[in-house]
Amino acid sequence: MFFRTFGWSIAIAVVGLVLGFVYDSGEGLALAAILAVLEISLSFDNAVVNATVLVKMSPFWQKIFLTVGVAIAVFGMRLVFPLLIVGITAKLNPVEAVRLALEKGDPDEKGTYGYLLHQAHPAIAAFGGMFLLMLFLDFVFEEREITWLSWIEKPLAKIGKLDQLSVVIALGVLATSAYTLGKSADTAQPDRISTILVSGVLGLGTYLLVNGLGEFFDVDDGDDDDGETAGAGAAARPQVMQVAGKAAFFLFLYLEVLDASFSFDGVIGAFAITPDPIIIAIGLGIGAMFIRSLTVYLVRQGTLNEYVYLEHGALWAIGALAVILLISIEYEVPEVVTGLIGVAFIGLALLSSILRNKREGDTTEPDAKTVEPAAV
Repeated sequence: MFFRTFGWSIAIAVVGLVLGFVYDSGEGLALAAILAVLEISLSFDNAVVNATVLVKMSPFWQKIFLTVGVAIAVFGMRLVFPLLIVGITAKLNPVEAVRLALEKGDPDEKGTYGYLLHQAHPAIAAFGGMFLLMLFLDFVFEEREITWLSWIEKPLAKIGKLDQLSVVIALGVLATSAYTLGKSADTAQPDRISTILVSGVLGLGTYLLVNGLGEFFDVDDGDDDDGETAGAGAAARPQVMQVAGKAAFFLFLYLEVLDASFSFDGVIGAFAITPDPIIIAIGLGIGAMFIRSLTVYLVRQGTLNEYVYLEHGALWAIGALAVILLISIEYEVPEVVTGLIGVAFIGLALLSSILRNKREGDTTEPDAKTVEPAAV
């Protein structure tokens, strides 16, 4: 199971590291390896969240996620996307954007590729932050049978019965962020507030569109009671019916936008390690491949069924990441902090799941034993 799932990731890692060495000798290899490790360690919550979506897709679309999806993640988000952002914000044609990227200028120096990408960060953070915030709000406002942080999840689910509450709150958060964090004395960004507002609305609109299309074409009849169960004891829950066709296609699009929202901050933060976009693409690409393989591994192992609070932990980590992205509009937040918060939520959720399974196992154990009559 391990090599079948991670075999391609290992092979691509070897090829990527060799390319890093060929491109920039030992330093290129070392930097690519560092970036790959950082991407993997800081994106575990991404894998868990992706798995909650991927489990709904047929095996064919799961393979598409590992092939076409990887190409989009590695070449699209880690290489082409930064070039597009720099080209649009600096009003450069594609050739000039590529030339600027290959110059490997100091990100702190005005006019360099890294500097221009950093200048575009408020718009990127607003888009990704609002997309992830909507995902988090829709989760906590949904009524569900199993809750993790019941003391807050249950009251939020009751409040969530108000129609479109998540959209109202998200717009309020966006406006507050734009007019508090968006104020800048930097003359290079005089219209930053409007840029943040437009980008945030686009992020919110993208979520509503992709999520709405996925639900519109969803072939799942919602009848989970007849499904087979998996997991340990009472922790088991019905297996999700897998979808195909148009429903799976829009789930795939949703998954790609979700992955993009996770990767925005990492791409920009990578410039703190190296200004070379080629090395960044190689290192983050290797990490992205392992994260996708880990996603598939979680699905095939039924981990989300066995450890029922993992999804909750990952979604709370997403809520934290959304807040961090919005804060990063004005203040720099180290990648380590972002990663540790995600790991903390998922770690606590995993521990809670293990304890829950143990309690459920203890309560069912006497039923499996024959009670001996007491001695007279």
